[in-house]
Amino acid sequence: MSEALRIDVISDVVCPWCVIGYGRLKHALNKFDNQIVVDIHWHLFELNPNMAIEGENLRSHLAAKYGTTLEGSIKARAMLTEEGKKVGFSFNYFDEMKMLNTHDCHQLILWASSTERQTALVEALFEQYFTAQGEFDHTALISIAEKVGLDKTEAKRILEQQAFSEEVKEIESQWHQQGIHGVPLFIFNGERALSGAQDVATFERAIQQYLN
Repeated sequence: MSEALRIDVISDVVCPWCVIGYGRLKHALNKFDNQIVVDIHWHLFELNPNMAIEGENLRSHLAAKYGTTLEGSIKARAMLTEEGKKVGFSFNYFDEMKMLNTHDCHQLILWASSTERQTALVEALFEQYFTAQGEFDHTALISIAEKVGLDKTEAKRILEQQAFSEEVKEIESQWHQQGIHGVPLFIFNGERALSGAQDVATFERAIQQYLN
């Protein structure tokens, strides 16, 4: 009989280490295919909640926020691209890439939490930003929602009315109050948390603890 395992993932869709960490988690889960039934829940975290809607050049943003140099940026992008390949994800960085505001993305992710399409939505948003070189305007987000099987009319209403905006802010505030200031964070059965893009072996050891 398979064990049930709930994994809560706190992340932002413009976070490359969230992509890599999730990819490594999936690789680890493959080892236990016939032993566990996994239930993944995604939670909201904006790395840059005050980012302008039009976004900001990614290199300029990282230089201002972290002091990243051009040389450092080039090396980091090459390293992230290689790590992405290892987990089957394609990072497609380009010179004019922007850091984007993700508030609307999180409104849709929160809405999708009541469906079985939440993970598909998050994966599509990762791909929109990092692989397709796309942005998060309402037209793009509605199209992504429809592509993963969500109701495009309801997605349009949510975005136009900012229906979940205050709830997103409240949830994110709760994470900050709990001392969570960075992502990704992976929580297993509400008990054990792993912070950051851990290696596959570390995820495997965490999962093994929940098997009889």
